[in-house]
Amino acid sequence: MTLQWTAVATFLYAEIGLMLIFCLPFIPPQRWQKIFSFSVWGKIATFWNKAFLTIIVLLIVLFLDAVREVRKYSYTHTIEKSSTSRHDAHEHTQMKLFRSQRNLYISGFSLFFWLVLRRLVTLITQLAKELSNKGALKSQAENTNKAAKRFMEENEKLKWILKSYGKDDDHILEAENKKLIEEQEKLKTELKKTSNALSKAQNDVMTMKVQSERLSQEYDLLLKEHSELQSRLGKDNKKGL
Repeated sequence: MTLQWTAVATFLYAEIGLMLIFCLPFIPPQRWQKIFSFSVWGKIATFWNKAFLTIIVLLIVLFLDAVREVRKYSYTHTIEKSSTSRHDAHEHTQMKLFRSQRNLYISGFSLFFWLVLRRLVTLITQLAKELSNKGALKSQAENTNKAAKRFMEENEKLKWILKSYGKDDDHILEAENKKLIEEQEKLKTELKKTSNALSKAQNDVMTMKVQSERLSQEYDLLLKEHSELQSRLGKDNKKGL
């Protein structure tokens, strides 16, 4: 394996390791968000975007080169198989064909996992933000509910005071009672809006969770296919040698 394909294979193994770490169930999304929010990431954000696009371009070039090599040696392999050429030349061409196929799989999976890794980081960040918003909305709803209960208790006390006082003070108490009722309705409206926002945040969290589980299932399937292809290529290389 040449130096460039050794580097691509190492990059592929690093991608698999990072994706396994991101999929660990005992590390919550909030922890990853704290790691991603370090000031050092903000300083290298511009450089990181350029590096991301550069790596994509390099992987695409290597993938297309591997496709070209596979087509080249497949055509040569077919010609030598149909002709009465030497056995050594046929085996040499077959070995190059297997190597070009291996390079095709390595570059293709590296490119795919690089895009999946970027998407996985984005989903983890969004899920962490939704969980934080859910906690804030829940706290706000609880505070609004407590305030509404307190005003309702005060309203009941004022009703009792209204019954105890004479008719001369009825208009004053009615004005105060009306004011409290308006504040109570305002708090109920605010509580309803907060509850709706909390329900929406919960639905968003469930959606993000389903997307994360679906992405994890696709990753497991691709990892299984990658292992099968590596095993198959290993067997074919042994046969070719």
